[in-house]
Amino acid sequence: MTAEGFIRDTIQVLLSGRSYEVTVGSGILGELAGVVSRLAPAISRAVVITQAAIPVEIDPGVPRKVLLVPEGESAKSVSVAESLCREMATIGITRSDLVVALGGGVVTDLAGYVAATYYRGIRYINVPTTLLAQVDASIGGKTGVNLPEGKNLIGAFHQPSAVLCDTAVLSSLSEREWASGRGEMAKYAFIPSSAGERMGTDFLDLSLEKQVSACARLKAGIVSEDELEMPGGRRVFLNYGHTLAHALEAVGFDARSAVDLRHGEAVAIGLVFAAELAGRLGRIDDGRIDQHRRIVKGLGLPTGIPDGVHADDLVAFMRRDKKVSDGMVFVLDGASGLERVQGIDEYLVRDVLVTEGARP
Repeated sequence: MTAEGFIRDTIQVLLSGRSYEVTVGSGILGELAGVVSRLAPAISRAVVITQAAIPVEIDPGVPRKVLLVPEGESAKSVSVAESLCREMATIGITRSDLVVALGGGVVTDLAGYVAATYYRGIRYINVPTTLLAQVDASIGGKTGVNLPEGKNLIGAFHQPSAVLCDTAVLSSLSEREWASGRGEMAKYAFIPSSAGERMGTDFLDLSLEKQVSACARLKAGIVSEDELEMPGGRRVFLNYGHTLAHALEAVGFDARSAVDLRHGEAVAIGLVFAAELAGRLGRIDDGRIDQHRRIVKGLGLPTGIPDGVHADDLVAFMRRDKKVSDGMVFVLDGASGLERVQGIDEYLVRDVLVTEGARP
């Protein structure tokens, strides 16, 4: 038994004909072989897509081939995806085989995309080893790779057959990886459940395992209701803070840039920016803005835009990330909770960016 009596939590992602379980707990990696054996028809072999630096060993219970991909966001590329598919073709992987994604969000996004496109879709299991992947990236079936023009511009919806979130493996994470995961966790404090309840600052008082479980349960519920992020659906709430976050990451793709942010750190900055923008639009008061800052700071995350980043560059990337014909679009907080708001004036966005630390 671990913190606060938490043993394990099994969460259902309910989808027509493709439901699966997300299991959260300490020391549950040993259950992988049992999960694989329950998949029907029987799995012949497994391809484990991972990175050399990941200090986790798994046994899927069937013959396996380990394929390594590069470290960092650069692994999420069309060329790396092609290389993996060609290796799988060379060793004769077919639809009766399985992909296991062992790693953080980069690996689950990339391996999921390979599984979605190889033979037009084969089964895969996510075994996330970072906090970010356990609370967000491994759940929901959004897979993808990056282009120089932006993050996740090529991808597919392809649901995993299972997700195993073993919180024991998180003990080896670096402080930066912890920060990246906490940034994704922070957004869940503001996303309402189907009953309209939000965790708010109470989220800070939960144990780590309960935080992971709460985030996974909230995301599973949203995905069950809105698998494909349909217009007006709740899945758009999962993008809270991400429009600026993706722009900050895109700026960092430039080799000349001094921006060094992990995804969750960028999301944390994006959450505070979104709150300030909502305040300028009269959607929320100073108290709600302060709540955003308190939660982000309480998780040890940055709140301001890094030095040297130009507001015009961020606006250009944000326009591309969520392009609309009349102004810009963001997920913003309001009196009735989160909403997708479009038609926001670029000059106002730019002004708030400068207020939050971007260069004019």
